[in-house]
Amino acid sequence: MDDGAGFMRRALELAESGRHRVMPNPMVGCVLVRDGGIVAEGWHDHVGGLHAEQMAIADAEARGVATQGTVAYVTLEPCNHFGRTPPCTESLLWAGVGRVVIGVMDPNPTVRGGGADALQQEGVEVEVGLLETECERQMGAFMHWCRHRRPQVTLKVATDSRGRIDGDLSEPAERFSSAESMALAHELRADSMAILVGVNTVVRDDPSLTVRGPDIGPREPPIRVVIDPNDRTPPGCRLLTDGKAPTLLIQSADFGSGDSHHVERVVIPEQEIPVARILDMLGDRGVQSLLVEGGADTWDRFLDAGLVDRARLCVSPIELGGAEGALFTGHSLSDSGLSVVSNEAVSEDEVSWWERASAEIAV
Repeated sequence: MDDGAGFMRRALELAESGRHRVMPNPMVGCVLVRDGGIVAEGWHDHVGGLHAEQMAIADAEARGVATQGTVAYVTLEPCNHFGRTPPCTESLLWAGVGRVVIGVMDPNPTVRGGGADALQQEGVEVEVGLLETECERQMGAFMHWCRHRRPQVTLKVATDSRGRIDGDLSEPAERFSSAESMALAHELRADSMAILVGVNTVVRDDPSLTVRGPDIGPREPPIRVVIDPNDRTPPGCRLLTDGKAPTLLIQSADFGSGDSHHVERVVIPEQEIPVARILDMLGDRGVQSLLVEGGADTWDRFLDAGLVDRARLCVSPIELGGAEGALFTGHSLSDSGLSVVSNEAVSEDEVSWWERASAEIAV
């Protein structure tokens, strides 16, 4: 590895080590380079932990490597403000780094170019934009929230071989996705700051909507959000009683409380609560990524509003029994402006990823 792009790709690889664990911060990686080779590496490992630049400097110290005059390749503009840790710009200056190559500038209003400017004012050479597209994509939810003040919305849909999402509606939903696909579903949950369902899903399935499997570190678990305009959430359901994660009920009127400490009710006084208002409310709370898990009416509402940014469609080879149930096909996604970006086989399931072009995201 002897070129700048190669060093930035290594920084991107390192940043992945913080996936699921750093929210609401973005994943960031950093390498320190001298004489054409990497001498130290770092990444933001978990919320509250060292930032990537600080970890790379600490790695150099642990290796007994001098940092004076090194080149830092970092996927995101170094911060220049005090948060959970001191500014990364101060760490880089203290370490004597002579040049900083930045993948993408930070659109967060608390930064907005402050890091690059601070370094340049102290005589550090700064280059911006190396592998910018790759860096921005890796921290897409953070970037989306900074620019739109709404969460990036991911739709998760699973169907049987005919596109049906339900069998016998008098019975709890029949599980038909493979264990491997279910594991990927929990990866999606871990990659989200909130998980949303409609109240019909709660009444029928009594889901827990928790992350099982991936390590999310010390960050807060995803908020469980229920669209429940008429207060139909059963008092004894898991979302209200288990206390494993915060639960947010979005309702059309004030139905009182008396709930457990982890339950909050938010009133949006409209019978058909607009999707845009839900996203604005969540964005104001700092939620950067929202996973919409169901059911069919809720998917349709988000798609009809044009506010779905990504979707994962999992099609099982199994055919559900019972009466005809609700159907969901890729046409629902394409009609909403989403396009297929990848297909893969997961065990016996067919999984496709759909995305909206960033320029088409509603604001």
